[in-house]
Formats: sequence, C-alpha cells, structure tokens
Amino acid sequence: MPTRTAALLIDDDARLGALVAEYLGKHEIDVTVAGDGERGLAALRRGGFDVVLLDIMLPGTDGLELCRRIRAAPELARIPVVMLTAKGDDVDRIVGLELGADDYLAKPFNPRELLARMRAVLRRAGPASPAARPQRLRAGAVEIDLDAREVAVKGKRVALTHYEFELLAVLARAAGRVLSREQLLDALKGQEYEAFDRSIDVHISKLRSKIEPNPREPRYIKTARGIGYILTREAD
Repeated sequence: MPTRTAALLIDDDARLGALVAEYLGKHEIDVTVAGDGERGLAALRRGGFDVVLLDIMLPGTDGLELCRRIRAAPELARIPVVMLTAKGDDVDRIVGLELGADDYLAKPFNPRELLARMRAVLRRAGPASPAARPQRLRAGAVEIDLDAREVAVKGKRVALTHYEFELLAVLARAAGRVLSREQLLDALKGQEYEAFDRSIDVHISKLRSKIEPNPREPRYIKTARGIGYILTREAD
C-alpha cells in the first residue's frame, strides 16, 4: 500500500485492540480503537477512516445495529466494514452480511488473515485515502468546500452554523437522492441536535433562508412530501 491506511476498530476488548494495533501498525495501517458503538460512530463521523473493524458483541449498541446505522448514513455508507465476533453462529455472519458488512472474521483469528481480508475489501472499495476523497461537493449552484468548511451559492459565500453546514454536506453527498428525516438524523448523530423528527424541518427552513433565492419556493433543497428532502443536482 503506497500510503498509510486509517482503520477504526470498534471492540471493547482492550487487549485485542492493543494486539491488532501493534500488528497492523507494522503493515502501514494506523488503528484507532473505540470501546463501544456510540464512541465508534462518533469517531467515524469525524472522518478520516478507510476501513472499519466491527465487533458484533459490544456493550450498548451492538455491532449489527451499528452496521445498519453506518450503511444508512450517506457519508459513511461507502466505508468498508469487516465484522468480528466470538460467535461461530452462521446466523450472525449472514445477518451481518445482509446488513452491508463487506466481510466477516470469527474470533480468535490470525492477525495475518485479518490483514489479508482488510486489504481485499479495500481493493474492492477502490481508492480510499484522504487524498482520494472529494474535498469539494457541488450540486447545481451550491458548492461546498469540506476542508475550509465554506459554502457558496452562485459563487457568493454563505455563512452557515456548524449544524447547518453538516446538514447541507449530508444532503450534498447524496445529491439527487431523497433522504428521509430518519436518515438525516442518523447521519448527524454526534452533532448537537434536538432528538425528534421536526427538528430537521426547522433546520431545513433555516438553511433555505440562507441559500435559497426565495425560501418559500425552494429551488435547491426540495421537499419530498411525507418522506424527507433532496438537494437537486440541476444547474441553476
């Protein structure tokens, strides 16, 4: 691998985490360990990871539910997931794969096999290094600079709050596709938000007031009645 890979291991076994980090570190893979599902998801949302190693048996949110939430979040859905478990039950393996895991490895495992499986899912996923990821998103007249955290509409800068920026970025990553309120809330967990459906409507309204020529007749962020919202791809 020409550049170092960033892996997130979500597992409450501290000893295993240390062993995996040490072994993979010798093979150009930097491992960050999260001891439970919520911490793991928060770390993922901060970005910068190329692959996830996900234990099924976690305290609180288990690995199967976490995998479902990763695949439901537009900005995380493309990250390869290798599921780990102490169980030998085929049902766990099948359910994990049905939920979107890319591969499955039963504990105890040989670190060399884990490395081989990680490299395989990364090859299938294509380039995943930070340098290969798009740093700008564009949908019609709306342009987002992810590094500078700047938004422009028709070339004119628009000042957004932290939450508004994150919400617009989620919509832009899925531009042209309707996202439900549940998907938007799930994608923004770890951010400061009110934990109920209508909060999305309120923030969409605020976002429209800043980027739309006429917020009452939105041209960029359209409503899919009864479902959610879509950021159009159409040129202005």
